[in-house]
Amino acid sequence: MAEFDPEKFEDKYVHYFQQLQRAYKNAFNTMNDEFDSTLIHGIDQQILNESEPFYEDGEFFVDLPENPSERLTGVVVDDEKLEATLERYVDEIESELYRVFGVDRPN
Repeated sequence: MAEFDPEKFEDKYVHYFQQLQRAYKNAFNTMNDEFDSTLIHGIDQQILNESEPFYEDGEFFVDLPENPSERLTGVVVDDEKLEATLERYVDEIESELYRVFGVDRPN
């Protein structure tokens, strides 16, 4: 794989689509192994499907759609558990982005 170019990440789906897919899939697999699969599938398909990864000022971050808890349907979960699981999932995606792209995570 070519070295990560932050400027190319602005057109991430053109230059880095496969790497993004790998990072999200790796995060999904990790979360699915550790948490209730119904909840993880719901978060993946109803919240993260419209998330957007960014690279800015040396850091990756994932921007979620507005009102993520309102997007989740068909899964019985209290708001506190959903928020904690979603936060952990986003952390996992961000960790995978650093790993897949070979970028050191800032302290």
